Amino acid sequence: MTDPLSAVDVAASGMRAQAVRLRHVSENIANADTPGYRRKLVSFREEMDFGRSTGKVEASPTRLDKRELPRIYEPSHPMADEDGYFSGSNVDLVIEVADAREASRSYEANLRVFEQSRQMGSALLDLIRR
Repeated sequence: MTDPLSAVDVAASGMRAQAVRLRHVSENIANADTPGYRRKLVSFREEMDFGRSTGKVEASPTRLDKRELPRIYEPSHPMADEDGYFSGSNVDLVIEVADAREASRSYEANLRVFEQSRQMGSALLDLIRR
C-alpha cells in the first residue's frame, strides 16, 4: 500500500463494509418485536486479487442467527398455537446498539483515513504545480 490511491481504496472498502453492517443492525432493531424474526449477521473478509491480498475488506453474504427463538406465552396473540405460545425474535437490543456504535466508529475512522489521503494527494499536486 505505497500509493495514496490504494489508501483511499482501502478506506472506501471499509466504509462500504461498515455501511452494510449498519444496514443489518438497523433492520434487526426495527424488527426486534416481529414474531419469528431471526437476527441478521454479517462478517467481513479480506478481498483477494489473483490470490493476493489487496488490503480491502468486503462484507460476507448475510447469515441468519441460528439461536433458538424464544417462546412467548400470550394466548390472545394471533400467532399463538393451541398452547398459547408463539415464537418471538432473537434480537437483543443491547447487542444491536453496541454493534451500531462500533460500526459507526469504524465508519468514521475509515472516513478520516479517506479524507487524510485525499488531502495528502491534493497537497502533493499543489507541490508539483509549483
